[in-house]
Amino acid sequence: MRTIPIALFALVFSLAGVSAQVTLPVRFTAFAIDVNNMGKSHSGTVDIQISRWSTDAERDALQKVFFEKGPQKLLDALQDAKPVGYIKTTQTLAWDLRFAKQTVLDEGVTQIMLLTDRPIGFAEARNQPRTMDYPFTLIDLRIKKDGTGVGKAAVATKIVFNKKKNIVELENYSSEPVRLNNIKIEK
Repeated sequence: MRTIPIALFALVFSLAGVSAQVTLPVRFTAFAIDVNNMGKSHSGTVDIQISRWSTDAERDALQKVFFEKGPQKLLDALQDAKPVGYIKTTQTLAWDLRFAKQTVLDEGVTQIMLLTDRPIGFAEARNQPRTMDYPFTLIDLRIKKDGTGVGKAAVATKIVFNKKKNIVELENYSSEPVRLNNIKIEK
C-alpha cells in the first residue's frame, strides 16, 4: 500500500467547464491491464459511456462536502449523485459513474476525469474486510484529437486530506493503477 499525493484528485475538483473535443453522448472501449492481483496480471476490455458532464455546481458541492465533512460524507454524496454514465467489463454488470469533467490539455489532448464509488459485493459488505476502507474509483482518460488515447484507473482507493501537508491524497489499496490502453471512441 502506498500513499500518492495526488494532483489528480485536486484536478478533478478544479476542472472548469472548458470547451473540449469530446461530444456527448460518448462511448469508449479500452484494454485494461491490472497487475495488482498478487503479482498476476489480469486484462480485458472495459466499456465506458458518458451521457452528461457534471456541472460546476455539482463539482462545488462535492468539493465542499469533502473538505467540510470528510471522505465518508463524500462517498454518501457521490452515491446520491445523478449518474453521468457507466463503466463495465465483459465479466461485470454496468456500474454508474457519478462525476465526469473534461478539459483540453496541451496539443489538443482532452483529459476526462471520472469519479465514482466502487461496486461492493454482499460477501465483502457482510465480512467487512480491509478493502471496505477503499470505496472510491478515480479514472483519468487522455483522448487525442483522433479519438484514441490512454488512461489510468485508481481502483479501491481511499481519499484523505492530509492536514499536516495541506494536500489531498489518494491511498490506493493496490500499489499501481490499472492501465487503460488502446482507448477509442466507439461510433
